[in-house]
Amino acid sequence: MVLPLMVDAAGIFIMKQFFESVPREVEEAAWVDGAGVIRTFWSVVLPMARPALIALTILSFQGLWNEFTHFLVATQSGQYETLTTGLARFVSGGLGGGTQYPLKLAAALLATVPVAALFFCFQRYFVQGANSGAVKE
Repeated sequence: MVLPLMVDAAGIFIMKQFFESVPREVEEAAWVDGAGVIRTFWSVVLPMARPALIALTILSFQGLWNEFTHFLVATQSGQYETLTTGLARFVSGGLGGGTQYPLKLAAALLATVPVAALFFCFQRYFVQGANSGAVKE
């Protein structure tokens, strides 16, 4: 169920834009120091890409966590029901009658906790500048 959602156009665009913004001088400096293509990517460019990778991780996780229509169509039985489809069924009255707003709001709050926790864990990497001081001008 998750495999078709792992790669999306927004993630490819984010990483493409980041790798195009890496200064050519940084790669040339690694080449002068004797690093090959793989070593340059692994030891120089990839550590610089940490903020973009973290932003992509948070956006992808949030998108997968809140995906509703794909999981609604992809699953036929209640055995594979996700939190978002179960929450939608609960809110629509499929699991009980009446307006149980406190219970519905508590379920919605619990559904947002993992995304908020992931964001707060990686928040400090957004503040740090990845390319600051990489190229002396």
